[in-house]
Amino acid sequence: MSTISFDTELDHLLNGKNTNLNLPISQLVEKSLMRKEGKLTATGALLATTGKYTGRSPKDKFIVDELSVRDKINWGSVNQPISSQVFENLYKKVLNYLKERDEIFVTQAYAGGDKNYQLPIQVINEFAWHNLFAHQLFIRPTQEELENHKAEFTVISAPGFKANPEIDGTKSETFIIISFEKRTVLIGGTEYAGEIKKSIFSIMNYLLPEQDILSMHCSANVGHEGDVALFFGLSGTGKTTLSADPNRNLIGDDEHGWSPTGVFNIEGGCYAKCVNLTYEKEPQIWDAIRFGSVLENVVIDDKTGLADYDDVSLTENTRAAYPIDAIPNAVIPSVAGHPNTIIFLTADAFGVLPPISKLTKEQAMYHFLSGYTSKLAGTERGITSPEATFSTCFGSPFLPLHAYRYAEMLGEKITQHDAQVFLVNTGWSGGAYGEGKRMNLSYTRAMVQAALQGELNNVETVVDPIFGLHVPQHCPGVPDEVLLPKQTWANPEDYDQKATELALQFKENFTKFDNVSDEIKNAGPRV
Repeated sequence: MSTISFDTELDHLLNGKNTNLNLPISQLVEKSLMRKEGKLTATGALLATTGKYTGRSPKDKFIVDELSVRDKINWGSVNQPISSQVFENLYKKVLNYLKERDEIFVTQAYAGGDKNYQLPIQVINEFAWHNLFAHQLFIRPTQEELENHKAEFTVISAPGFKANPEIDGTKSETFIIISFEKRTVLIGGTEYAGEIKKSIFSIMNYLLPEQDILSMHCSANVGHEGDVALFFGLSGTGKTTLSADPNRNLIGDDEHGWSPTGVFNIEGGCYAKCVNLTYEKEPQIWDAIRFGSVLENVVIDDKTGLADYDDVSLTENTRAAYPIDAIPNAVIPSVAGHPNTIIFLTADAFGVLPPISKLTKEQAMYHFLSGYTSKLAGTERGITSPEATFSTCFGSPFLPLHAYRYAEMLGEKITQHDAQVFLVNTGWSGGAYGEGKRMNLSYTRAMVQAALQGELNNVETVVDPIFGLHVPQHCPGVPDEVLLPKQTWANPEDYDQKATELALQFKENFTKFDNVSDEIKNAGPRV
């Protein structure tokens, strides 16, 4: 298929009589209700359910094996190759499928809050509620910007189109395929809206490093003095909770770029987990769930329309999507200076990592590449005791390039901007999961606050004999004995055994990074 015919087919779809371009929020909500795609909740948010796919489908995600990217992509179980022929055949089928729909929905938007590095995108949807989701999650152009908007990447989402693996060359009925040469993402067979958001993040994780910009799976906020903080962490580590600080302004909750001039949010909205959501714990998220917001797979009372955030009968991965300006203290546009403080969050269920420790640049690169946290018993079938889990750069499912590329950029920027890096354990203290207790949130907040205010920059530290981490001996608002995990255990020998067990898992996981320097390899545990 030539580029001309490829673009022409897309133009025919975009100019079709069934195409709704850039509908406002009110009309997208109205269309969703008329088409019975969702229902309104008591707060005015639109509720949609996504059928059997209530999360991402990583085994069905592919990158087209094209000459221009072949030697750059880190091919493997995350970045699975697929042929141009398979992609182009599916592309034709999906476009023909969408042409036959009564209506399709298109929104034009941007990815990247810094106008110097913005990617103009367009999202084409079979469902009106998916288009509302895209409208709220990406950066919304002004009317003037729309007049000159020319998409450089297109996402096409057709959940009703199911692939036939035997004919279409996929692994199942579902597919998420990125073509960097055709600058297109093709999504079919899944109604889970998160695929739309994360496909653009994956694209930015390829494009931004090519412009000397570190793309990051993290939240970010900024203090009143302009001091910027980044929070990296996997699900359940407290990333959203700790970055949502009433005394600081939110830059973004999930995806950022670090450019030669500072940090910017890649998105224009938030996609918050809302399992067990309460007003008392997270008032900002609670209040953001109103008209124009999208709730995904939340159970509501049919009579009152009230959401039951404790009901996980559909999935534990219940979500709320809303524009970032629904957060009162959000920075608009979402751009700030260079980070002063970087915080890696881990929920260590072994109870052996210090609650806070200072990292050298090499240690920061080691722990960034490791991306450690714990899976807990009961979170997945078959897990009966805590398990170490490692996600490279705290976001391995979305990284097309080799991991060391991102880590190397992080190390360079830490040095260049003299950023202080801390590893914060929001997990267990006084014993492993089931014996010890979850770290007191007020202590964690006090430690984070001290780190952000520079109170730990020059404090006296001791070196952890097993993990080699530099542990502050004192921290305002935290008892000294809490800072040294071994002192919180009833039996020090039990601590040594668990700590050695985790340290060996770190070592084993790190063997896959054979191209890193000895300085980084030696920055890990000392076993």
